[in-house]
Amino acid sequence: MADLSPLESGAPRIGKVWLVGAGPGAADLMTVRAARLVAAAEVIVHDGLVDGEVLAMARPDARLISVAKQRSRHSMAQEDINALLVSEALAGRDVVRLKGGDPFIFGRGGEEAEACDAAGVPVEVVPGISAAMACAAQAQMPLTHRESASAVTFVAGQCKGLTDQDWSGLAGHGRTLVIYMGVATANDIADKLIADGVDPALPVAVLQSGGRSSFKAYRSLLADLGGMVARERVKSPALLVIGDVARRGNSIDSLKLLKQQADALQ
Repeated sequence: MADLSPLESGAPRIGKVWLVGAGPGAADLMTVRAARLVAAAEVIVHDGLVDGEVLAMARPDARLISVAKQRSRHSMAQEDINALLVSEALAGRDVVRLKGGDPFIFGRGGEEAEACDAAGVPVEVVPGISAAMACAAQAQMPLTHRESASAVTFVAGQCKGLTDQDWSGLAGHGRTLVIYMGVATANDIADKLIADGVDPALPVAVLQSGGRSSFKAYRSLLADLGGMVARERVKSPALLVIGDVARRGNSIDSLKLLKQQADALQ
C-alpha cells in the first residue's frame, strides 16, 4: 500500500521554517529569494537589526514577532525562540525567521535549524550578505588584498570567556581580523591582541551602520582602538577591522582628526 500524504491520512499539516538573511540593512541588498519569502510569509520572527524598510515588504495580514536582542537585554531567550519557531510550524504555519546579515554568521541559525530538525519541522536556509562584506564594500576596504592580506578571520567580540579565547595568529602581517559585536569590548580587545604580540601600531578601522545611509568609517591604530570608539561615539551595529587593509578604502583618519581639533584649540 502506498504511503498516504498528511492530507489524505488526516494528519495535521506541518508548516516550514525558512531561516532568512535580511542582509546588512537596506531592502535592496537582500537576495531576490529572501524578498519573495518575506512578501509571502504568514509569520515573520525578526531580529532588532532588521530594517523597517525590510519589514514593510511583508503582506498586510502577516504576523510580525520581534525577538530583538541587545547586550545583556534579550526580549526572548534563544531556547524560547527555538520553541516559538517549532510551535508555529507544528500549528501548520509557514514561518520566516528573519535575521540581520546571514543566519549562519553569528546569527545562531545553526541552533534554530537543529531545533527544527529535532522536532521534525522542515527547515531551509536562505543566505544573506553579512555585515563584514557589506561594511567593507561600503568603505571600499578590501578584506583581502594581494599586497596586504591573503587570509581573513571572523570572530565575535561580545561573548562569554573573551579573555580565554585563543586569537593567536589571527591578526598581524598578511592577515585581516574582523570582529563582530566588539564595540563595547574594544579596549579589552586591543589589550588582548597587544598582549598576544600584535603590533600596537597595526591599522584598525571601525565600520558603523553598514548598508545604511548613516554609515560611517573611521581608522586609527590598534593601541588607539578603544580611544577611537569613545571619541567618535561609535554605536552598534558596528564591526572592527584589524590589519593592513584598514589603511585602504574611504575612511576618516581619527588620529589626524584628533590632531586637527587639538591644533584648532591652540
